Amino acid sequence: MTRRKRLPTERQIRRGSHSLLEGDPVAYQAQVRPQAWACIDAASGERLTYAQLDSRVAQCAGLLQAKLGDPVGRPVAILARNSVDQVVLFMACQRAGAIFQPLNWRLTGAELALLLRDAAPGLLVVDREFSDPADVAVAASGVSVERVSSEGFAQAIDRSAPADPIASGEDAPCTLLYTSGTTGKSKGVIITRSGAFHAALNLACVGEVGPDSVLLSDAPMFHTVGLFAVTRSALTFGATLVVSDRFIPAQTLARLSDPALGVTHYFGVPQIASAMLNAPEYATADLSRLKAFFTGGAPLPPPLVEAFMRDGVTLVNGYGASETGTALHMPLDPDATRAHCGSVGFPAPAVSVRIADQEGHDVPVGQDGELWLKGPAVTPGYWRNPTATKLAFVDGWFKTGDAARRESNGFYRLIDRWKDMYISGGENVYPAEVEAALLAHPHVLDAAVVGAPHARWGECGVAFVVLQPGAAAVEGALFAHCDGRLARYKWPSEIRFVAEVPRNASGKIRKDQLRRLIADPVGG
Repeated sequence: MTRRKRLPTERQIRRGSHSLLEGDPVAYQAQVRPQAWACIDAASGERLTYAQLDSRVAQCAGLLQAKLGDPVGRPVAILARNSVDQVVLFMACQRAGAIFQPLNWRLTGAELALLLRDAAPGLLVVDREFSDPADVAVAASGVSVERVSSEGFAQAIDRSAPADPIASGEDAPCTLLYTSGTTGKSKGVIITRSGAFHAALNLACVGEVGPDSVLLSDAPMFHTVGLFAVTRSALTFGATLVVSDRFIPAQTLARLSDPALGVTHYFGVPQIASAMLNAPEYATADLSRLKAFFTGGAPLPPPLVEAFMRDGVTLVNGYGASETGTALHMPLDPDATRAHCGSVGFPAPAVSVRIADQEGHDVPVGQDGELWLKGPAVTPGYWRNPTATKLAFVDGWFKTGDAARRESNGFYRLIDRWKDMYISGGENVYPAEVEAALLAHPHVLDAAVVGAPHARWGECGVAFVVLQPGAAAVEGALFAHCDGRLARYKWPSEIRFVAEVPRNASGKIRKDQLRRLIADPVGG
């Protein structure tokens, strides 16, 4: 006998008018799996079902309406570490029609002031530990913004009446995600409701995320990995999100090993993978429940891949950006990783890819060019910056600024930042290739290479190298290591040993800072 479906209530009809595409996945999951676990606070162990999360999001949406009057289209900023309450605010902004603006807590007050001035949020939620830079930012920005502490905001949510969703179209902005700024200039990337849904869809497809998945979020939620690849993908597809406020190697390894949590998906830049591998606790960690260790944001050194794979963990490489979400990804197949180490795999389902030359023409398979992307997850442009938007797009294609090639087997390989390439003696040199060779040396912990003026060759590379603890600084040994691995014109002219390589929040090297360290042409 066919069972008749239960008709939805009037309240469910009103709330259900918001489709997943328009951006309210929590309301959807609360209807189809209300008692499934939605969020777990990693520190306290507090758990919320999808029904409980939905109720709290509704209360938070009511609070936004009470504070902002009409929140539609208004940015709401937060300067805070990861928390369940930040997840609530993220989803409540979309339900209320506001625009979520997570701020990078690694920035100075002066840098934050520029972001506040650019977005002009109506509300700023601040963790206590970031009160000082918030004070500077608000004063320097000149923006009239209501400021509230994270604790005070959480208490206000408890006292607020719930609100129904505000009707918005799929092209309505829901998030303002500021770029990490490898050039020192950050731009506000507009993420629409449709873009958020398709970003989650792309990641869920390539990462095999579903209702039985458990995703641990160490990555900060001011970054596309923490906010969309982890948080939004988990909630859109009914998985469980474990929220952690920071990465500490021993702590993360303990959580990945905890059978009560059962984490299946973990995301981190290669530097996080390296830190975990070098932690004493790694020797006894149980990572057997992981589908894979998902990584991106920086080149993945082959020795790091091999070390994890020896222990049964596949480092799955991928490529994405604030402007695109997950765009390219390796399959979850250890054999593919072994055979194509360093590759970023195939395009995600809702992404189209081109490799173009400087004139915008497609290049042949196997030839280097600039990676161009198109699809519903790609941003429509930059907030209040039509000039930057115009420069970034050609006929709807987003020009990533990254050099890449499509290989004959269909896999894509990232080469380097297009603008970071330098020409030495008439030959193109990609710093990432030199960095990979240096990282293969057992005494090298980290490395970065930038092009610098050279009296004889026009340009040559200067390498900044961080050594493993206890290793001796021997420049000659590194040059000998390059012999046979790199053509001579690719060798750096100079090696500088440093305590650390400057990186932004997504793990990308701040080469603008390194270039400022090189004031004079390199000698012979």
